Amino acid sequence: MGRWRAVILDTILMTAGFGTLTFMGVAKPDIIHHFGISSNEFELQHIAYVFGLFIAFLLGSTRIYEGSFRRSVGIAISWAAIPQMLIPFVGNWNVVVFLRFIQGFVVGLVPLFSTQIARYFVSERPFAKGIILSGIFWGGVFGSISASYILGRIPWKESFVITGLIMYLVYIIWYFLTDDFEIKHQKEGEATVSIWKLPFTWVLGFTFFPALWVIFTIIGFSAKLGYDMGWSKEQVATLSTSLNISKALWSIGFGYLGYLLSRKNTTPRGLFEAIVKVMILAYIVSFLGLVTYSKGILSGNYPLVLASVILVGALQGTGPAFWTSAPAVYPESLVTRANFALGLISNSANAIAPTITEVLARYSIALALAELSIMPLVGILTLIIVSRMKLPIEVKD
Repeated sequence: MGRWRAVILDTILMTAGFGTLTFMGVAKPDIIHHFGISSNEFELQHIAYVFGLFIAFLLGSTRIYEGSFRRSVGIAISWAAIPQMLIPFVGNWNVVVFLRFIQGFVVGLVPLFSTQIARYFVSERPFAKGIILSGIFWGGVFGSISASYILGRIPWKESFVITGLIMYLVYIIWYFLTDDFEIKHQKEGEATVSIWKLPFTWVLGFTFFPALWVIFTIIGFSAKLGYDMGWSKEQVATLSTSLNISKALWSIGFGYLGYLLSRKNTTPRGLFEAIVKVMILAYIVSFLGLVTYSKGILSGNYPLVLASVILVGALQGTGPAFWTSAPAVYPESLVTRANFALGLISNSANAIAPTITEVLARYSIALALAELSIMPLVGILTLIIVSRMKLPIEVKD
């Protein structure tokens, strides 16, 4: 039971840390009024946040996450908690945007927990990782609900401080109930296989790229479109909450499917084939959802948009499979480095997707929606390509 306890604790900590995903979006009217900024200026904070999600993986090549696992997780959660408590006391909007960029570094929890889970599971990895990754979107739900509840009762400044303190409270509980271990990074010069010189690494990394392109763009994009179309704060919050619940449930569901497929063949090739099948299925379902979502947005049909996010959330079904690929296909000495490398490649979508989507939307909402809708098809094509490549663990020295 110890290993499943770790899964639950990791999920709860992810939920606390990723409350930052949506909390500020729901607080948009209060923030705009306080700083005297426009709606477009407000969107800069979301772009900065998702760009931070990309830059966060560069830290995996440094010594900042080397040594104690529990200490490393404490650093990762601090990227979210400290800026959350500082934002209310900053008078310059540009500084707030920078703090939101720093908050994106909280995604470092993902590869850290992947390294932990690889120690405990084999065929159950997708299921365990699916549960943990669902914490990102439970965090989105937590951020939306807590913002709607707290902001209606106490000033927004105190709300930010309280949620920052909650993150640390959850971390303290997690710390004392979690087993520690040492994280060691294989130096590139000492490795028998170079992560970055393998074409497989790049192609595998890009299999998750299309999912993240949409996942971390559609949250802010939907809120902006909703307010522009005259939807209320409650409607925007409900849409955000529904989307995040959908992603969380799909994450767990597809993670369990990955487990069912993985246990049939636990060889590296068998595990990887299960990963590919799960990701392709998730992309197919999400494509149907994005087409429906686009139709709802263009017609201003809120009920249709709300219903469509049930399918759009299937994008997150790719996550549990992707984040269990490194321990399945790389030599053990390279798994930690591979987790961060794959995260850096896939999360490069976060660096450009929101900006590109925003630019396209200014020209044509339909064009921006078409760009988002085609991403699952790009993901399927990339998965077909990588499925025919030799695995790093199959490469002989």
